[in-house]
Amino acid sequence: MKVGILCGGYGTRIRDVAENIPKPMIPIGEYPILWHIMKYYASWGHDNFVLCLGYKGDSIRDFFVNYRSHTMDFTIDMSGKTPVEYYEKQISENWAVTLAETGQNAMTGARIKRVMKYFQGEENFMLTYGDGVGNIDIQKLVDFHTSHGKILTVTGVRPPGRFGELQCDDHGLVTEFNEKPQTSGGRISGGFFVCRNSIFDYIDDRENNVFEQEPLRNLVADGEMMVFKHDGFWQPMDTSREYQLLNQIYEQKKAPWVNW
Repeated sequence: MKVGILCGGYGTRIRDVAENIPKPMIPIGEYPILWHIMKYYASWGHDNFVLCLGYKGDSIRDFFVNYRSHTMDFTIDMSGKTPVEYYEKQISENWAVTLAETGQNAMTGARIKRVMKYFQGEENFMLTYGDGVGNIDIQKLVDFHTSHGKILTVTGVRPPGRFGELQCDDHGLVTEFNEKPQTSGGRISGGFFVCRNSIFDYIDDRENNVFEQEPLRNLVADGEMMVFKHDGFWQPMDTSREYQLLNQIYEQKKAPWVNW
C-alpha cells in the first residue's frame, strides 16, 4: 500500500532547533525524523512513498537524490578518473519515493488533493505527518480499516503529558509520581491514517483547505470516519523539548518505533 507523507509545513514552533531545514529533516540521531517514519512503514512491508513537499522542499529532494552521500562515507577522485567510492554501509532501503511539489503555502487538504494522481488505481492508501513517530501496529491498523469499509481511519492516540503526574492519598501523602505520563483521558489524532481513494471527493485544492477541518468534519457527518485505538508509544516533534526527548530515547536505544 502506498504511503503519503505531509512534509510541507513551516514548523514555526521548532525554528529554534533548525531554521534552515524543514521540520521533517530535523534529525533523530543520524537521520531525519522523516527517514525514521519511512523506515518504520517499510518494516511493515509498505515502501512506496509519496512525499508532499512545500517549505524548503529542496533539502528533502537533495537528501533522496544524494542518498548515499548523506548516509555513507565516501571518497571522491577530484580528477574524475574514477567513480565515487562508498564505504562501510550497504543501502538496505528498497524504497520507491515520489517527491511531489504541493506549494509553498498550501494547507494540508490542498497538499493531499494535489498528489491525487499518484494514488490513482489504489483502492486504499496510507497517510501521515512528517513529524511524528510511534509503535503503531500497522498490520492491525490496515486490517481494521479494510474490515469496516468506511472512507477514513485515523489512529487515535493518548497525548503525551507535559507535566509530572502526582497520585496521593486522602491526607495528601504522595503515593506515586510519574514524570510526563500519557494522559488517561481522551484521544487525539496521531496521523497514521488509512484512506479509501474516495476521500478525494471530500477535498479540493484551495490553498487554504485544511484537511483537519472541513474535510474531516464532513466525513464525520457522513459517518465515514473510524478510529483505530492505539495505547502504545506516540510522540510528535513540535518543539525543541520534544526534539530533545526523541533524541534522548533514541540515543539510549529505547526508541519504541525502532523495529529494524
